[in-house]
Amino acid sequence: MTLKTAGSLGRLVGAGANNSSRHPREESSVRKLVYYIATTLDGFIAGPDGADPTGPGGFWPIPNDYLRHLVAEYPETLPGPARQAFGIVDEGSRFDTVLEGRHSYEVGLKAGVTDAYPHLRHLVFSRTLGSSPDPAVEVVDQDPIATVRELKRHDGKDVWVIGGGALAGALYPEIDQLIVKLAPLTIGAGIPLFGRDAVFAPRTWRLTDHTVLDSGALFLTYTRTEAADEPA
Repeated sequence: MTLKTAGSLGRLVGAGANNSSRHPREESSVRKLVYYIATTLDGFIAGPDGADPTGPGGFWPIPNDYLRHLVAEYPETLPGPARQAFGIVDEGSRFDTVLEGRHSYEVGLKAGVTDAYPHLRHLVFSRTLGSSPDPAVEVVDQDPIATVRELKRHDGKDVWVIGGGALAGALYPEIDQLIVKLAPLTIGAGIPLFGRDAVFAPRTWRLTDHTVLDSGALFLTYTRTEAADEPA
């Protein structure tokens, strides 16, 4: 979601609850790496050019009930400027850290936003970006796996992988939970959920939460099964 798209939140906050069907969310004291991502029915998170699909000229519609659900359940995943403009002060209960790849981060930079998530610890993985454009954003040029394992050793809320697909693919072995925002949309080609360079590594997941919105969007939470339960 771009900052421009987030502007429509102001008309929706407090507009009422969605009709949804859910399982109670599982609570855990163990810090998890969560890939919280919007995807099409055919498994793409962006078009072939990797641009923000919800931005100007984009192809990904954002229904009103979808925005209301984000505000109610995932307030910390909204961009900082949108939170400030519409008085969203709830820090959220899920995430305190966001991980981002360089290409995803540069979408915001092109819009003049150096830190879209000032309310979260913000790490950007890049070996080419050099110094950080924002003092609050940490540019990490080290192995993402090692960095995530270090984060998991410390207390805190869960860690959110925002994307893009290449970073999610690199972190695939460490992802503990998927929160898939499934859009009633197909595009035929684009950036896959785990990027174009993902390796073949079958893994099983257990559905632990779901919300079905009237607009046709689904929020599906899958928790990784134990290693003993995964395919050999």
